[in-house]
Parts: sequence; C-alpha cells; structure tokens
Amino acid sequence: MKKILLLLTISGSLSSMAQNTLNIVPAPAELTLQKGNFALSPSTVIVVKNGVDDNAAALFNKFLEKTFGFTLKKVKTAASNYVQLTTLQTLVPGKEGAYALNVNPKNITVSGQTASGTFYGVQTLIQLLPLKSAKTGSKNYPLSITALSITDYPRFQYRGMHLDVSRHFMTIDYIKKYIDYLAAYKYNTFHFHLTDDQGWRIEIKKYPLLTSVGGYRNGTIIGRYPGKGNDGIRYGGFYTQEQIKEIVQYASDRYIKVIPEIEMPGHASAAIAAYPQLSCFPDESTSVGKTPWAGTKEGKQVQQTWGVFEDVFAPTDYTFNFLQDVLDEVMPLFPSTYIHIGGDECPKESWKRSPFCQQLIKDNNLKDEHGLQSYFIQRIERYINGKGKKIIGWDEILEGGLAPNATVMSWRGEEGGIEAARQNHDVIMTPGTYCYLDHSQSKNEDSVTIGGYLPLEKVYGYEPIPAVLNAEQAKHILGAQGNVWTEYIGYPSKVEYMIFPRMMALSEVLWSPKAKRNWKDFERRLPAIYNRLETVKTNYSKAYYDLQATVLPAENNEGVLWKIESRNTNAKIQWIPSILNSSKLLYEKPILVKQTVDRMSASLFDENGKSLSTLYQSFHFNKATGKKITLVNQPSKSYPGDGAFTLVNGVQNEMKLSRSNEFLGFNGTDLDATIDLGKITDIKKVTLHILEQPGSWIYAPSKVQVQYMMSLDTDEKPMMGKTMMASVDVEQGKGVDMIEIAGAQSCRYIRVIAKNYGIIPSGNPGAGNPAWLFADEIEVN
Repeated sequence: MKKILLLLTISGSLSSMAQNTLNIVPAPAELTLQKGNFALSPSTVIVVKNGVDDNAAALFNKFLEKTFGFTLKKVKTAASNYVQLTTLQTLVPGKEGAYALNVNPKNITVSGQTASGTFYGVQTLIQLLPLKSAKTGSKNYPLSITALSITDYPRFQYRGMHLDVSRHFMTIDYIKKYIDYLAAYKYNTFHFHLTDDQGWRIEIKKYPLLTSVGGYRNGTIIGRYPGKGNDGIRYGGFYTQEQIKEIVQYASDRYIKVIPEIEMPGHASAAIAAYPQLSCFPDESTSVGKTPWAGTKEGKQVQQTWGVFEDVFAPTDYTFNFLQDVLDEVMPLFPSTYIHIGGDECPKESWKRSPFCQQLIKDNNLKDEHGLQSYFIQRIERYINGKGKKIIGWDEILEGGLAPNATVMSWRGEEGGIEAARQNHDVIMTPGTYCYLDHSQSKNEDSVTIGGYLPLEKVYGYEPIPAVLNAEQAKHILGAQGNVWTEYIGYPSKVEYMIFPRMMALSEVLWSPKAKRNWKDFERRLPAIYNRLETVKTNYSKAYYDLQATVLPAENNEGVLWKIESRNTNAKIQWIPSILNSSKLLYEKPILVKQTVDRMSASLFDENGKSLSTLYQSFHFNKATGKKITLVNQPSKSYPGDGAFTLVNGVQNEMKLSRSNEFLGFNGTDLDATIDLGKITDIKKVTLHILEQPGSWIYAPSKVQVQYMMSLDTDEKPMMGKTMMASVDVEQGKGVDMIEIAGAQSCRYIRVIAKNYGIIPSGNPGAGNPAWLFADEIEVN
C-alpha cells in the first residue's frame, strides 16, 4: 500500500510540475511528465502508415524546415528514433479532435481519434520544441523534447475566429497565414465575412458588377468615424471563385471549416451600388450625410465610412431571385454545413416608407417591419435548407420570430443566445464584451480602434455557457468565436497586433476543460508565448505588461493621485513631471497632482535601460477636480469608466471611443451626479464634457440641468427646495463635445442632471433602441 501511495504521490507531483514548466496553449486535458528526453535530429524518421495522416506529417516537416533547416524522412516502419503518426477511433468517444501524445527517450507517438486529432497532436508537439534552437540556426540539434504523456480533447465543438475583409481587404496569402494561426491553436472554424456596405469581396459570375462596382469604393474616411477627411483613394479587391476554392482547400488541409457570410437584408450598400433595383428606392442617390466624401454622390454608391446605413434590400421577387442566384454560386464553393446570412443591424426606415413593403406586411399578416425581417430571413432559410445547408445569423434574427432551423450567433451580449437556447436553437456565443478582438486592449491605447476595452485577462475569464441555462438548454451552446472587424485595421500587422495574444486566451476557453483553466498559469506562460510569436516574426500586443495608469482621489479630496503600475516586475518606472519639466524621477508611489499639468509622462525600463513602454497624461484642474461625487444611476457595465470619479478626475478624453474607459456610458438612463466641493465656493460656469456620435447610437443629452445647493438632507439626496437651478436645452446633431451652463452662484454642492435623449428615432442607426449618453468630465469654474 505504501508503494502505491508513493507512486501516486510521484505521479501527482509530475503532473503538477508539468503544468508549471511547460508552455502549451491551449492547455491539454491530461498531462504527465516522464523521465528523460527525446533527441530529435535529421536522422530521426517520421512513420506514416497511410495517407490519412499525410497532412499532419507535412505540417511537422514544413515547420522543421522553416525553423531548424531540416526535414524528416517519411517511412512506413522503424525500430527507434522515430515520430509515428497514426489515427485511431477509441481515445475519447464523441470528441472530435481527441489525441494522445507520448514522448519517451526512444520515440514519439501521436495518435488521433480522427485525422484532425493527429494534426492537433502535432501542433502540440511543435510547441514542445525548444525555441532557443530556432534562433541559432539549423546546426543546433539534436532538439531535446521532454518525455511526457498527454491525452487531450476539445471542450466545445465550435471553436471559431472571424475576419472582416469587406472594410479592409486582405490578400489570399494573408488569409492563408491567418488560417495557419487558427490551426496552431486548435480552432476549427474560420468565419469569412465577405460582403458589407464598404465592399463585396467574392466573384459571382452571373452578376459581375458585384465585384467590378461593389468591390471598390472611391475613398475612405481618415481617422475615427465620422472622419476628419477622405483619402480619395479608390480602394477594394475581391477573390475569384478559384481563389476561394484554394482558400477552402488550404483550410480543409488544416481541419478548418470555412463559413462564408453574405450579408442580408442590411449592410447591403455595395450590392445595391452594383444593382440599384435591389433597393426599395432605386432612383434615390445614396445618402452620405456629413461624411467626408470622394467622387460623385450621384446614384448608388459603395460606402466610404463605417456604421449602419438606411438603404437595405427590398423584399421583392427580384431581390430573392438575385440572392438565390448568388447563393447558388456561393454554396458549392464551401463544403461547410453553414452559410452565414448576417441579419444584423437592419434599419427599417426604407421598409416603412415603401408602399410595396407595407402592402407585403399587410398581405402576409405580419405585425410590423420586424415581422418583415423575419419573413425575409425565413424565406432565405427555406431556400438554403432545400440545398442541404443551414443558416447562421446574428442575434437580430430573433426579432419578429426565429427561422425554424437557424443557429444564432449572439453578439449583443448573451441575451440573444440565452433566448435562442431556450427555444431549442443552437447557439454560438460571441458577445462583444468578451469576444470582439477589434476592441482596445489597453486603457492607454494610442492607435485608433473601434472602442471598447477588452484586456487579455477578461478574454481568458469568459465562460460561454450562461449559468441561467439548464443542462438541456446548455447543450445548444456549440461554442464561441472571436471577431475581428476591420474598420480601423487596414493591414496584416495590425490584425496580428489585435488578435495576439487574446486569440490564444480564447483558444484555451474553447479547448481546455473548464476545471483546467487557470489564469495564473496562463500568465506564467505569457513570456514563452511572446517568445514564440517573436521567433516566427508575428506581431503582437504587449499591453498586458505595458504601464497602466489609474487616477484616484487624493486624501481629503484635495487633488488626485496618478498611480502607475506594470506587471513586469523586473523593470523600473521613471516619470517626468510635465512638458516644461523634463527631470526624470524614479516612481515609488502614486504621484499627487494638485494643479493643471501638460503631458506628464511615465516610462518603463528594463535592466539594460531599454524603454519598454511609455504613457502620457495631462490633467485639467477646476474647482470640482478630485472632489467627492455620487451618482443616482450607475453607468452601464459595458462602459463603467473608473466609476463616478471618472467625472471629476481631471482627465479629459482626447481619443474619443479609442479610450472609451475614460467615459461613463448610460444606456437609456440619465446622468445624475452630485459633487461636494468641500466648502462654499463661488461659481461662474459648469461644463459637461460629452461625446455625440449618432452613428454609434451615442446622443447628446436632450437637456442639462444644474442645481446649486448649500446642503444635503440626511439621506444624502439633494434638497429640492431652497436651491438655485439653471438648465439648457441641447440641440442634436451639432457634434458638440461640451455643454456649458453659465451663471454666478455660491454653493457647496452641485447636482448635474443630463437627460438621456431617449429612444433613437426611425431612419437612424439603432432606431427603436435606447440612446447612449456618454460623459467624461464635469468642470466647475
């Protein structure tokens, strides 16, 4: 018995040691270290008994040649010094991609339940190879591989990554590289977003204008929406059907399914530009509003900016015949069971204005335009089902009634996925707050992004199965997907910067058993993850180790504290007081700031004095800065900033949504804040700093009220009597970022109420939804 216990103790120690010394991503289900190492060299052979595992063998040899300068001879049998690849059927029943990997001093065996399992096993084997040898060339071998045994399998059947090539086109060579990234981290689905308002990217032979006209725009806005100008450069591109076949085959060789997305009924401007009769109003020119525009504005145009646009497909027989013809050419190119039909962000204003649409609603006893959208989706679904395929749609396809066999991709939070699962529909989770890899990954992001803030640890912490679902409903959660929308991602290196290392964190969410996920261990692996990316010359974000700044209240609310942190414990931080004082000081504790400062800076240096990260911060002081503040309504969990103090921390947002963490966002509710100035204070003006961006559903408040008070009641609520009040009505659509209320007063407390705009009106992006109210500072002078 003692011997058995001793063996169990050693085994447990080895398993624990394996988790703390190896750097495999995603983490395997079961791993045990063994004694010794296997020496891989050019004399090693690779044993492949049949053609099923040729793809896995080719992958391994391609990696060895590129990284170390040699390949292994492929043979049918060998006695020792071999890597054997074989496919079995009995590892983990019901788990696609299961594999076993065994390394001992004499040989290596990789056994897959299916060919994909063998392939995944080889991907794990590649991660066991010593990277330091890769840097010193092909002569630094044999390569020592730790002896171990692994049994591994995926948690979810759907493990997806998305890429939008409509906003910014990516070459076929880069698409293949992107697929290689997916394969390396055991993703099995590539969601290929091929059509949108800014470009149609797939050849349709029956409708050549889709690519010759719809595939190109005459210019693109400069900077963040709505744009500071237009570059005037004709931009576009598309994939021929032969290239699509090449991409699909390349993915298939890596056990990745490609799901095409053909957007409908909204996000259709590029198609309508090519064939105006698809519109409810073919003779109307494309509405460009105040968008900086290049070229003619006459007729239908491919959009040159980002957002949601009113012109959508008319639900006519012409449109349905057109879409059926398109699908007839698309479906044979993609063996995948699924065709993604979009279905998101479809404005209803054109349908409301159209006599044809209104009659169609009446003739089919539809409730409203949401019912018409459901009619549209269900008609398309019947056609696709008749061809032996299924549809996926974004969660808006729930509106008006879900198509009978549809799979829902839940992006507006998890609510759509929860509702679909409760209706016994399959679901792919991709909520923006966890899975949108185009969001900023640093609070100090300097490049332009779509907005939001999604740090690495939040991606890793995502749980795709909502706790509110019961066991039967949870079975409908097929998995999850990371999305990469490219409005502000115009070139491959930025794609890589945005996805790495967050894509790797998500791979572990989707592959590894829930019980095996360990953030501290993933954090431990990060240096090796970064080293691997550098070795293969892949761009990535170091935001996790960047300097992070937080502004906190100072003692007695006299000023603010600038707190600087880094997770890089081997580096030191130096700071510079301002643009006018460049003296470098060693950072030791939060810095007290009590007056306006122009461009303080802090830098992180390694042990050799090399600068690793720098951030800048200006503070704009006024009589409210650093003071105590309370809120009646709490901001949305999606845009919480740093709580109420965000409004009085002296930081004025200069990068808009790129640093959305500097805003408080209120969805459909009012901003109602009370500031304690600490003593009776003379005031001439109160200024509320806001963001107005209707294309992103963000509206200026309809009214701003200011109450000047001497005291509060015992419940800490503002006294409504014996107070002075001033207010201003706010005119919408003027692009204001500051609302001023002037008037000389003396008081201790100031209450600022900004009334939410309310429901977004018809004809605007997000019509029918509550407006967002964004505020970043309350200034008192």
